[in-house]
Amino acid sequence: MMQLACPLCREPLDEQPHQLRCSNGHSYDQARQGYWNLLLVQRKRSLDPGDNAAMVQARRAFLDQGHYAPLSDQINGLLSQALAGQSAAVELLDLGCGEGYYSARMEQALQCAGIDIALTGLDISKHAVRTACQRSRTARWLVASGADMPLPPASLDAITLLFSRLMPAPMARVLKPGGLLLLAWPGEQHLIELRRHIYADIRPSGYDPLSQLSEYFSLEQQQAVQYRFTLSDSDSIQTLLGMTPHSQRLAAQARADLAALAQLELTLDVNLAVLKRL
Repeated sequence: MMQLACPLCREPLDEQPHQLRCSNGHSYDQARQGYWNLLLVQRKRSLDPGDNAAMVQARRAFLDQGHYAPLSDQINGLLSQALAGQSAAVELLDLGCGEGYYSARMEQALQCAGIDIALTGLDISKHAVRTACQRSRTARWLVASGADMPLPPASLDAITLLFSRLMPAPMARVLKPGGLLLLAWPGEQHLIELRRHIYADIRPSGYDPLSQLSEYFSLEQQQAVQYRFTLSDSDSIQTLLGMTPHSQRLAAQARADLAALAQLELTLDVNLAVLKRL
């Protein structure tokens, strides 16, 4: 795998047993779970940034039920197609990797497609990255800021950004010219049934990440993934709710209404795009 960059001075980090060290003497110890914490205290906006432990565990429990597996398969198919024919090992970053569900399935799918892959997963939540370490022992997992990634310029062949914060300039900095960005973001109908239980007024978001990326990236391919799935018990509904930001905005009546549901049919509506670094 490529060398990491020191988050303090940007010098290359040499990897020693359970430690990273740069030429200026800055060092970082590997956590016992296997990840590297390169998030500087002064870069934190809160004491515990990113998803908390409860949200991470809810997301893991929900994703392990397989409802989003067809979406993951579609992402992996697009990525395999875009990276086919690469002769050297592909340096791939899953930015905002969360608890590693998509990352680990991505790594496995690309390997099965015969693509030599070196996968790094990065998230600002230490709870998410700790859990991701259980998904894959061969991927490299980092706790770090996506806005200030501890990676050398032009060091990546591809980035995946799935339902995560858009950071055009930082992503462009670490991608090689011609490098790929695979983006996933919710469509207007995504989980619309759940949102109708929570909000009295649902308005179109108008979110257009492609226009925000046009300075650095050209659009190669775009498609929508849409299908229906059913949560057939109350626990599954509460697990889905717990992994989303919607759970923080629930009025008492909406919470009671959702708790009373024994089944909920839902719409998955996700946009995918493959872009190339200019």
